[in-house]
Amino acid sequence: MPLQRKQNSKLLWILIGGLSILVVLFFAAQWFFKKTESSSPMVDPQPVSTPAPATSPDPSSGSEPVAEDTSSQQLVNEDVLKQPVPAQESLAKEEVSKLDDIHRQLKDQEATLKAQHADADQLTKLKEEQVKLLEAQLKQQ
Repeated sequence: MPLQRKQNSKLLWILIGGLSILVVLFFAAQWFFKKTESSSPMVDPQPVSTPAPATSPDPSSGSEPVAEDTSSQQLVNEDVLKQPVPAQESLAKEEVSKLDDIHRQLKDQEATLKAQHADADQLTKLKEEQVKLLEAQLKQQ
């Protein structure tokens, strides 16, 4: 029996060690991926805030309130208007493509907001009808 206990004890320590290594690897992977995710959003907001003023005059006043309503994201940066246009053609094309992407995103966002407003109006009408029906039921009782 003592030999079997020693083997069981060894096996138990091997299992505990293996599980500990797996847990440490899991947390290390989580920590690593958390660092890479936090570094990538720092790169994305800068292009979004940089070229946005050039697109805001195009869609008229429809998308400007969207930029003003979102206080957590700043889509309009006034410093961009004062910056010179890039001299290199490739940089200018890159800026134009960024502006086109942002313009497309703003148009999509505007369409989404209009759809949400239409849905909200429809829900309001349905709720009003429901309230009228409930009032009619109460009057009957």
